[in-house]
Amino acid sequence: MDSLPDSAGPTVVSMDNRADVREFLMSRRAKVSPDTAGVLGGSNRRVPGLRRSEVAALAGVSVEYYAKLERGAIGGASASVLDALARALQLDDAERAHLFDLARAADGIPSSGRPRRRAARPSVPRPSLQWTLSAITDGVAFVRDQRQDLLATNALGRAFYSPVIGDGGRPPNLARFQFLDPAARDFYPDWDLFAEMCVAIMRAEAGRDPHDKGLQDLVGELSTRSETFRRLWGAHDVRTHGSGTKRFHHPVVGELTLAYEELAITAEPGQVLMVYTAEPGSPSAERLRLLASWGADVAHRDAPARPATGTTPSL
Repeated sequence: MDSLPDSAGPTVVSMDNRADVREFLMSRRAKVSPDTAGVLGGSNRRVPGLRRSEVAALAGVSVEYYAKLERGAIGGASASVLDALARALQLDDAERAHLFDLARAADGIPSSGRPRRRAARPSVPRPSLQWTLSAITDGVAFVRDQRQDLLATNALGRAFYSPVIGDGGRPPNLARFQFLDPAARDFYPDWDLFAEMCVAIMRAEAGRDPHDKGLQDLVGELSTRSETFRRLWGAHDVRTHGSGTKRFHHPVVGELTLAYEELAITAEPGQVLMVYTAEPGSPSAERLRLLASWGADVAHRDAPARPATGTTPSL
């Protein structure tokens, strides 16, 4: 387990929007070299990256105004200013979206129509959503929320995520599994990459709604218990999931290389449907079929016995 010694006191993780804005802008400024920005470097730089005055000049704003923004006072900034700032800091699409999310949150505007969530409330998937998942039989399909809770799966998803689901009482959480369960190191051959992706996705979610208490609590828990999580959280990197390919090592069928697609669930802002599939005819496709068969056997074995038709169960 990636944890801190018992002597370490509780870590307080600020979800304050001004602090997030300040640290995000400072971290992005530090990543831009004078050469790539077309700025004469000089030889007496005390900090990596660009100076505030250089960012201000590139964005076409005064040094005083940029300094105000970097102190976290981003509320009221216009879209044109944010666009200019994104260009000056050479933000990618995910980082630019995060900057706009931080500005909207500072203005008190929920992102993507999502209401503010001040308390974590368990989500119960609609029956029609579960039917949709169950209709996907050749791929791993599941729904997760912005807090990385695994809310629902299809049958193959239950077999695939058996190391994550376990027999615990509370809903399985992909971030807790990633950082607090030693089994994650085996399940994810590219554990370091998965860790960075997980935290960057959570960072983007926190930017959309800094008042999500469930996410605040999860960040606080993981920051206290995992030094790696705390370091990655402090980097302020953000990303979207989208699509791509991942490698897994399942304890039942071994190596799997799966393509993934992320689909937003518009009826439930903040929730996404993830589908993992294997290239047809590949070894991973055959192993997914074996995993489906194993999962069906386990489900049948664990199902409660039903009395034969026309008989009365004994007491």
